Amino acid sequence: MTSTPLPGGTFTLAEDLTFTRMGYGAMQLAGPHVFGPPADRDAAVAVLREAVLLGINHIDTADYYGPYVTNEIIREALHPYPDDLHIVTKVGALRDAEGNWPPALAPEQLRQAVHDNLDHLGLDALDVVNLRVGGLDRPTPGPIAEPFTALAQLQQEGLINHLGLSTVNAEQIVEAQSIAPIVCVQNFYNIANRNDDDLIDSLAAQGIAYVPYFPLGGFSPLQSEELNAVANRLDTTPMAVALAWLLQRSPNLLLIPGTSSVTHLRENVTAAALNLPKDALTELNAIAS
Repeated sequence: MTSTPLPGGTFTLAEDLTFTRMGYGAMQLAGPHVFGPPADRDAAVAVLREAVLLGINHIDTADYYGPYVTNEIIREALHPYPDDLHIVTKVGALRDAEGNWPPALAPEQLRQAVHDNLDHLGLDALDVVNLRVGGLDRPTPGPIAEPFTALAQLQQEGLINHLGLSTVNAEQIVEAQSIAPIVCVQNFYNIANRNDDDLIDSLAAQGIAYVPYFPLGGFSPLQSEELNAVANRLDTTPMAVALAWLLQRSPNLLLIPGTSSVTHLRENVTAAALNLPKDALTELNAIAS
């Protein structure tokens, strides 16, 4: 597979780790409610291969998507992986028989999760592992030293190259940094949900990437008259505007919009080339208030 340069630029998380700011989130490649296999596995494979052809080198996943399904599809579609492709995974949760997402933060659970990710992705070491701490859309306050120390130990053993955090608050980030360096934080954030504004600026000053999940609203797609009005003026889609706004919000923001459609993937990528004028940014910035 060959790739072409991707609009939106890149961000360097570490000396050996440079991501395209427009990435791809693989959650939707599993079945309904991120549980079980997809209805069309060939279509899921096609989306992943198209992402690489478009120039994306940052794929976000987790072994509990499916569970196991998404990582197995990634391996089927892309292994052996291109040298510049980086796969970021998450640990800290499981899926039960009913499809719920119970936490799995005990050290032995995290060790098993890392080995499961390695096995299903077909890797000897994972580029980045995010410790998922909070719930669906917000942090759960409290200490995280024990689970993060367990991941830091796995990093020292050579199974993980870099560490990150997911669904955490500023205090938990500081606590983790007292144990080992982090290269990214993945939290719930989009044009209408901006609780992490100060955190994004703090991380940018430290050279740490911020990866907003649910950049288009998640299970409840963004709905905004202002968003629609700007999109109409620019002759594009509201979702493209929402993604472009994130790219222009801060240079350390990396996007991982998910889709199971090649057409939708291409539409998302067009956002990376969309330059929002100043008047549009002013209008869009008012949405959260």
